[in-house]
Amino acid sequence: MDYLWTPWRYRYIADASKDDRCIFCDALAMGDDSKSLIVHRGRKNFIILNRFPYTTGHVMIVPFAHQGELTDSDADTLAEMMQLAQRVAAALAANYKPEGYNLGMNLGRCAGAGVTGHLHLHVLPRWSGDTSFMSTIGETRLEPEALEITYDKLHRALAR
Repeated sequence: MDYLWTPWRYRYIADASKDDRCIFCDALAMGDDSKSLIVHRGRKNFIILNRFPYTTGHVMIVPFAHQGELTDSDADTLAEMMQLAQRVAAALAANYKPEGYNLGMNLGRCAGAGVTGHLHLHVLPRWSGDTSFMSTIGETRLEPEALEITYDKLHRALAR
């Protein structure tokens, strides 16, 4: 078995486990969507850029309700989550032309969740070769676009 180490993620994991504050609830409470990187608000969920993205366009779809378990979410929230995943995939396709996507949830600390108390769905656009030698050997992630530019592109695309 091969192992790929991701030390650039340590800062995120270490910061997330320092206190009981919720980064998603804090983003909502900020009241400034562009500063908190909330690109779209639905009825029951919102879409937020990941501040520590694996790839350009890495977003999370997050219920407004602060619940950590999948079983705690109602059917309408989960249905809208998938509908927003479709919308954001279309917005990413129009702006970035990815070759594929990863969608996933990490439920619980042992499953890799950095934020355990607030359910969220990751949507990552993917391209062949997007994990280069810099990530795997150089312990450095290369992001070709500033978060503010990604925010503007996705915010405009999702407003339609």
